This record gives sequence, structure tokens and C-alpha cells, in this order.
Amino acid sequence: MKIVVIGAGAIGGLVAGYLKLNGVDVTLLGHGESVKAISANGLKISGVRGNFNLKIDITEKLEGRPQLVILTTKTQDIPKALEDNLSLIKNSWLLTTQNGVQADSICARFIAQEFISSSIVMFGATNLKPGEVVHNFEGSWIIGSLFKKDEEALKGISKVLNNIFPVVVTDEISGMKYLKIFVNANNCIPAILGISMQEAFSDTAISSISIGIWKEGLEVVNKAGLKLVSLPDFPLERLTKLTSLPTGEAAKIFSNIMSNLSKQPLYGSILQSIKRGKLSEIDYINGEFVRIAQDNNISAALNKKLVDMVHQVEKTNKFFTKQELVNNTKGLFN
Repeated sequence: MKIVVIGAGAIGGLVAGYLKLNGVDVTLLGHGESVKAISANGLKISGVRGNFNLKIDITEKLEGRPQLVILTTKTQDIPKALEDNLSLIKNSWLLTTQNGVQADSICARFIAQEFISSSIVMFGATNLKPGEVVHNFEGSWIIGSLFKKDEEALKGISKVLNNIFPVVVTDEISGMKYLKIFVNANNCIPAILGISMQEAFSDTAISSISIGIWKEGLEVVNKAGLKLVSLPDFPLERLTKLTSLPTGEAAKIFSNIMSNLSKQPLYGSILQSIKRGKLSEIDYINGEFVRIAQDNNISAALNKKLVDMVHQVEKTNKFFTKQELVNNTKGLFN
């Protein structure tokens, strides 16, 4: 199978690199510094599986027609990525990997629904320098469809991807995607502070804000009547149990979990974008809670405040202190 991975960031670089290591015909599509760095020095992968330096085909403009497109850009970059390559990919299988729940509907404006499959990435990676990816932790790759299911496509995609990550095929991808928003929702905290997750969440006062994010988010999705479905690496019970506890008690448990998630510093996708001088996907993560709340005439004041703070960091390139974060969110959660 000829595969193109669009997006040379953390997930795109990691996936393309591991596919290349498994002998797959893969091309990586990127821009600017990433293309220059990888063309000159190879794709450097380090982390939980060891260190690799791979020669891999990378280009800014697709030339051949692939059988499978793995789309790893941020959600806001999807339209341009598809428009730039539409003539060659409009009849290819397309797999989305983005956080949030909007990617597939955006893709459907350009690609016929029957060609679109959806996925959830549960493994973690970091990309702060062009052409260099750190594989932080292992996890499954969940695939399904938000539209009419194409059994052949899911079978073919699963067969290829299962060589690099354990694949889970599901009929409940929608409910899983909504739960994955909760997994990603705390990425806004290190982005606001400009520090790693380990540094941020070692502080129980900061971890209390994270529990507030989850409690508010859960209230919003429940009032909107949205179904959450357990993820293989994150059961729904983990969310419901923690949010049922007093905030201080839950924060201590959350702090311990996050402080020991990875030996390497974890920054989260939002801060990684900011560090690279790009707009983050905050509007599709915490902003999704805000959108759902607005659509149902309910409040998501804490998540709204955090979205605004991330946008302020994006505009000013100035991070908040922990005390400023605590002060800005005071009274917005219990």
C-alpha cells in the first residue's frame, strides 16, 4: 500500500517513521523547515522504542496518487492541506487523526464521505524541533467511521497500522472521540504556563483546575445528551470516579498520575504549537465544551476562560505564572 502522511509534526513524523521502519512505501508531506531538516539530516526519532535516524521521502507537494492518506495536521490546517493536494487524493482512503470531533466533517467538504475513516491516537509524541520527534509513551490506535462504514477500508487500514501500533476497530468512534476531548482538555494548562505537564501538575492547586475542567465538561456533555464511550487506555469510569470526588482529593490523585506519565518532558499538543509559533487547536478541545454549552444555553465559564488565556498567549507569546492562572480561574469551579 502506498501511503502519504500529511503533516510532519509529532504524530505525523512518528507514524511515517515507524511505517518506513516496517518497509511500507510512505511519503511525508510537510512545509518549510521540516522539509529542509528531514531532507538534509533524516527524520530523527527517540523515546520509548530507542533512537532512529531515517531517510524518508518528504516533499511539500504530492506527486503520486496514494492509496491511503493519513492526515495528521491540526484541525484548523485541514482545508489548506486537502485543497493543495485534492486532485491526487480525492479518491484515496483518508484517515483523520485530529483531536476533537470536527475533523471528519471538515474533510467531508472536500472528500466524499465513503472515503473518510476516523481515528483516535492514544500514544504520545513531542516535536519541538523540525525533523526531530520524541515518542513519549505507547498506546493504541482506534479506528472507525463517523459516516457510513467501509469494511474494506477499515480492514485494509487496520492491517497496515497494526504493524506499528495495536489497532482497535470500533463502531462507537463518536462516543470515544468525545471522551478523548477530556483526555486532551488539560493540555491547555501547560500551554498557559509554558512548562511541561510534569512541572504543571506536580502542583495540586494547578491539578485542581484540571479537575474543574473535567467536572464542567462532564456537566456540559451530560446536559447536551452526548454519549461518552470508554477508550482502551482511558476507561470512562476513571473520569466519572475522579469527578465524583471532592476537588482537592481528586487533584492529588490526578497530580500523581500526570507527574509519572512519561520520563521525558510532556508538553501537550497545544504548547507544542505555541512553541513552534503556530496557532493551537484549543478551539477544538476546550473550545468544543464551550461550543456545546452555547448550543444548549448552558455555561462553560472555566473552559471559556482557559480558551481565552491560551489565545492571549498565542497573541503575546507571554506565558502566565501559576499564581496568575489560579487568580484568573478563581471562583469558576468548586
